[in-house]
Amino acid sequence: MTDPRKPPLKLAVVGHTNVGKTSLLRTLTRDVGFGEVSHRPSTTRHVEGARLSVDGEPLLDLYDTPGLEDAIALLDYLEHPGERLDGPARLARFLEGSEARQRFEQEAKVLRQLLDSDAGLYVIDAREPVLAKYRDELEVLASCGKPLLPVLNFVSSANHREPDWREALARLGLHALVRFDSVAPPEDGERRLYESLALLLESSRPQLERLIADQQVQRLARQQSAARLIAELLIDCAACRRSVVSEVEQEQQAIGELRKAVRQREQRCVEALLKLYAFRPQDAAASDVPLLDGRWGDDLFNPETLKQLGVRVGGGIAAGAAAGAGVDLLVGGLTLGAAALAGAIAGGALQTARSYGGRLLGKLKGQRELTVDDSVLRLLALRQRQLVQALNVRGHAALGSIQLATPQDQSWREGKLPEALNKARAHPQWSSLNPAPRLSQAERQEQIEVLAQKLVVDS
Repeated sequence: MTDPRKPPLKLAVVGHTNVGKTSLLRTLTRDVGFGEVSHRPSTTRHVEGARLSVDGEPLLDLYDTPGLEDAIALLDYLEHPGERLDGPARLARFLEGSEARQRFEQEAKVLRQLLDSDAGLYVIDAREPVLAKYRDELEVLASCGKPLLPVLNFVSSANHREPDWREALARLGLHALVRFDSVAPPEDGERRLYESLALLLESSRPQLERLIADQQVQRLARQQSAARLIAELLIDCAACRRSVVSEVEQEQQAIGELRKAVRQREQRCVEALLKLYAFRPQDAAASDVPLLDGRWGDDLFNPETLKQLGVRVGGGIAAGAAAGAGVDLLVGGLTLGAAALAGAIAGGALQTARSYGGRLLGKLKGQRELTVDDSVLRLLALRQRQLVQALNVRGHAALGSIQLATPQDQSWREGKLPEALNKARAHPQWSSLNPAPRLSQAERQEQIEVLAQKLVVDS
């Protein structure tokens, strides 16, 4: 445990203008609304702060500072031939003068904050060439006498210059650095950053270790909560069941309504996942998040999407009647005829025999039943798991659309569906998409937990 009387560690986030300082703060604080992120230079014009706490105890204060704009001129101004003042003394004299309030006002704000902090994070746009102005910035900042940890930003870009920056920083005596792309941070990025700081600030190691441990707990809790949200979606859709009169017009209307209900349910899951990961609702939607060459909303019931993702298309009894619908259209035994029904079950319609055989025999003439096809359940699982994987590596400063990689999930593409979904097929009261649902039933909650655990293990 840290000393409760010990004040929080103070870090100044410094660097040239428009290198991603505010972006880094957004990702570290998981706050998409912190500061202003823009491609325009000099967006931050004053110092802004944020605090990280664990169990109510403040551990780390982060300060976003304006961008350094004219370090070359400032370094020339600070140098006085023949004087023997050290760096902090030179800066103190500068900050008391009129130039700190006029020509070098922005630089003065940065230096005051760094002098008042325990250390600084020097943010670097790794796509930029190593220019003289950056070396001069580092020399000016070093005059503060505070530990500096360089942070290489935008290293996920194809045109980064990381090797050049590593060599340049080593020449300046800065051998400790951390790679942290604020738009696409690695899952262990924060841990590495705080571990690197602990090497520079040994007295603050207990605080930083508490932050590391807390963030690991939060990460695992998010994984569990995300898995439960996906499990609830899948149980809802697997248990969904609609009866419709055996007339073409009413069948098509009912299929359209079921598709709409499933899409809306998926969208609610998307919104819940975004909230869980502290992103904005507009950061993704079930109708506009890219999925391979198509779009989620359009592709959910599109057989071509299933084919692209390698999902095995279900073979329910009425696959011909509802071809391409992503919906099983189950027909009462008297309508099909006893021979047709027996042939369908004996002919390998495993999904139907397992989930619906008993109910089919009891259907009244002229009634059809709509359920969500197994292949669509697979697709829902794949898409939500893709989204979670994307959110895990998305920085809170990202402005572009969420990009989803092609799923490499053989178990959900081709394997046997979890037994929890098969059980849900027989319990329409488990689905919020059905009339009079009973969502608090203990067995439903148990199957959701079982399915959520499988989703965690699979990930």
